[in-house]
Amino acid sequence: MQTYSDLEYLKLSKWNKFLYKIASFFVSIPVAIKNGFLTIGRFFKNAAIDVKEEFRDIGSTFKNGDVNTRISFFVMGYGSIRRGQVLRGIMFLLMELVFIFYMVVSGGYWLSMLPSLGKTGPTTSYDAILDTYVPTYNDNSFKILLYGVLTLFFIIAFLYTWRLNVKQNKIAQEYLAKGKKLKSGKDDIRSLVDEQFYKTLLALPLTGILIFTVMPIVFMILVAFTNYDGAHDGYINNLFTWVGTTNFGQLLNWTSGSQNYSATFGEVLTWTLIWAFFATFTNYFLGMFVAMMINKKGIKFKKVWRTILVLTIAIPQFISLLYVSKMFAKNGILNGLLMDLGWITKALPFWEDPTWARITVIIINIWIGIPYLMLITTGILMNIPADLYESARIDGANPWQQYTKITLPYMLFITGPYLLTSFIGNMNNFNVIYLLTGGGPTNSAASTAAGSVGYTDLLVTWLFKITTGAEAQYYLASVVGIMVFVVAAVISLVVYGIMPSTKNEEDYQ
Repeated sequence: MQTYSDLEYLKLSKWNKFLYKIASFFVSIPVAIKNGFLTIGRFFKNAAIDVKEEFRDIGSTFKNGDVNTRISFFVMGYGSIRRGQVLRGIMFLLMELVFIFYMVVSGGYWLSMLPSLGKTGPTTSYDAILDTYVPTYNDNSFKILLYGVLTLFFIIAFLYTWRLNVKQNKIAQEYLAKGKKLKSGKDDIRSLVDEQFYKTLLALPLTGILIFTVMPIVFMILVAFTNYDGAHDGYINNLFTWVGTTNFGQLLNWTSGSQNYSATFGEVLTWTLIWAFFATFTNYFLGMFVAMMINKKGIKFKKVWRTILVLTIAIPQFISLLYVSKMFAKNGILNGLLMDLGWITKALPFWEDPTWARITVIIINIWIGIPYLMLITTGILMNIPADLYESARIDGANPWQQYTKITLPYMLFITGPYLLTSFIGNMNNFNVIYLLTGGGPTNSAASTAAGSVGYTDLLVTWLFKITTGAEAQYYLASVVGIMVFVVAAVISLVVYGIMPSTKNEEDYQ
């Protein structure tokens, strides 16, 4: 691609400038992806260096440490207690005792069963009293995987606490060698409510994030490497086991027949990206246009227009979308009205024809999304300096030039991150698609082994179908979830690296 200097770029025609910007965008994508992989590589390289330094520091601490420090390697908190930091030492010792107790009572069992995910599945035995065969449930693969992951997290937490204990002993020994006074228990408590109060505030949220966000994500990723489904639920029917990367090969390998998951995934992903693009940018520009019209001088009843638009937000989508779905049905109000007026002779296939269905959901989503964007952009438009427009009018700029040179660049700078998050959010917009069409109409050419895939199904609604029904292919849903994350992460990294909000921040300061 030919590059231009600033002077050469200014000499280009508007059309050539537009083409140059488009070409520059697509050329920057491989560079951004390359830089992303390089960043990941540097992260792992730096992580390896940090781990090496940690081990070196641990060895040095044990070698140069006194008796109290060395004993603390095995009895956590011993050195702190011996040096008068009783509260700190008791906390370290309590952590070690709880860890040992948990590992002996149950943690060791869950960890030992994790490689197999269970050895004895459900069995049946004859009950002479009931005169029938009754099931006996033994190992539970689901619980083994769940508590195994929990045990691994607990081990990581213990190792972190143990390392912190070693560091505290090293620091305390150095302080005493320099004749400095160590902090007492009262000093530690006072510190937690004063200069280190942020740690106290963040402790509970971070714990919640680890338990309710990070652990489920790790669990979901591990499920992708098992055969967990309706036939192998891990307890009532059969145990599920590790299958390695077989599920990824099943999804990504191009095979013929009804089991062609790769073609289905590609088709659903393509529609998901098309939907996310139109759902994001139609709402964005039309919402901005509505906000500009309402804010325009001379427009009366501004509050009334805003209130009417906001009513679509006030009504729950579960009610409004189901109602709109019935309105556009083959025997719905809209088709009935058009036929009564004589405008059509047969019902329009809003939900029966794939193209009609896709266009209809995009249009209905505009009705839902415009009020949000109208509210967001109204505040931003009011903050654009009025003297910019006045100067532009004096220089002879028409309304379109004012919009493209002042309003739009300012809006893109402020709302760039929102546009990115909105795009990713629309990729996972379950409500609009499922409540309007349920993913239909059914795509008979798609894989019949992974739910009844429809032409309007997004990846997220496909996931829902995969995990429901008799088959309940949780392993496949997990693989698809991972692929959605990869696609969303790549898009986020590429777009975030080229958006004006991060590249030209100084231009709007």
